[in-house]
Amino acid sequence: MILINLLPHREAARKRRREAFYGTLGAAAVLGVLIAGLAFLWFEAQISAQQDKNNFLKTEIAKLDTEIKEISTLQQEIAALRARQQAVEDLQGDRNLPVHLLNELVRQLPDGVYLTSMKQDNQTVTLQGMAQSNERVSELLRNLGNNSPWLVKPELVEITSATVSLSQRDQRRVANFTMRIGLKRPTDAQKAAADKALAAAAPVKG
Repeated sequence: MILINLLPHREAARKRRREAFYGTLGAAAVLGVLIAGLAFLWFEAQISAQQDKNNFLKTEIAKLDTEIKEISTLQQEIAALRARQQAVEDLQGDRNLPVHLLNELVRQLPDGVYLTSMKQDNQTVTLQGMAQSNERVSELLRNLGNNSPWLVKPELVEITSATVSLSQRDQRRVANFTMRIGLKRPTDAQKAAADKALAAAAPVKG
């Protein structure tokens, strides 16, 4: 017996293909939503982790800023203490400055030079005196500038010619002079002496 299918099989096949397409499309949509959700959750986790890192860095930076301020305050206190210590040392050393000044003047004053007045203003000393000649004044300048660890930067302010009467018949020409010199503090003089000793001990390069 022969069976003949009279149903519209083409329409049924099209319907099955359409249903399969929509099913695949729906599955793809569901898969896309799942992937998007997972990506969203992953990005949210990354953003949250980065925010935690940023908050941690902000906290640490705030701690460092506080420590830096404390260090700056300590540095200022140390600088103030050093300044006070230097002031105390200078005051203690300044008490002996007149002794060093007189001692150096006695040592460096050449023959034929006489001092008539001396005035000290802080670290500057003004000398006035007489010399037998201008050459004696030049010698005094050289001695004060080169041979003294306590006196620095001698400067001739004025020199004039004058006549001194030793007796009614004996009159001599002299040079009246005014000069300024710098007076080192003991700490400066000791440092200069130490530097000079180091320079003398250093090997000479050929």
